[in-house]
Amino acid sequence: MGKRIVVKFGSGILATRRGVGLDQKQFTRLTREVATLVKDGHEVIVVSSGAVAAGLDALGLKERPEALAARQACAAVGQGRLMACYTEHFQKHGLTVAQILLTHGDLDSRIAYANVRTTLDRLLASKVVPIINENDTVAVEELKFGDNDRLSAEVALLAEAHLLVLLTSVEGLLDETGKLIPRVDDFEEVAKFVRDEKGRFSVGGMASKLHAVQIAVNAGVPTVIASGRTAGPMLRAAAGKSAGTYFPPQPV
Repeated sequence: MGKRIVVKFGSGILATRRGVGLDQKQFTRLTREVATLVKDGHEVIVVSSGAVAAGLDALGLKERPEALAARQACAAVGQGRLMACYTEHFQKHGLTVAQILLTHGDLDSRIAYANVRTTLDRLLASKVVPIINENDTVAVEELKFGDNDRLSAEVALLAEAHLLVLLTSVEGLLDETGKLIPRVDDFEEVAKFVRDEKGRFSVGGMASKLHAVQIAVNAGVPTVIASGRTAGPMLRAAAGKSAGTYFPPQPV
């Protein structure tokens, strides 16, 4: 039986190395892997950053602006480009995409929460790939709390997902020597290893991701943090194989 999987793509793996514009090679590989999951019978929801990076390119800017209004303007311009990119790449695999823009406030509303869940169920039943992003033009939270990390965890709960995969620019959670920690059962044990480094064009660091992980695993959703710059972590995680750092569901 297929799983319902939420995968989160951060700006650090969708933008070009210089952070301006979208990395087409990355989109080619990531959409191919999502398509493989769908072909294998899984339902996949994508929580995607990247609108600001796309907007920077469209507006001819060379770096992420400091002013909130300027970043929101970049997101407003870039969101259409982001969806066009997903549409083009998923069409190559015979898949249709749908755009859903949310704020944390939407998920705090009982009516909106139920409506989003119903919409997701219908889209997934129709083999459509939902692309969810923070509604950056109105949501200050995204620019304050993390690069869609918390949103991806909340979506995993809403959708009753079987797995959450956070793809980032590092291979997973690293210890003090820089070695990958393959599995984490106790958050307190790994807290001392967290270095909240983030890319110049990213918003969320590892602390943000661990907060999202805690939300998910405390609700019974196993979670993986892995590199989105290498091939196959989504496929390995879906198959129950080693991929990045694995966080099992926490006992209630």
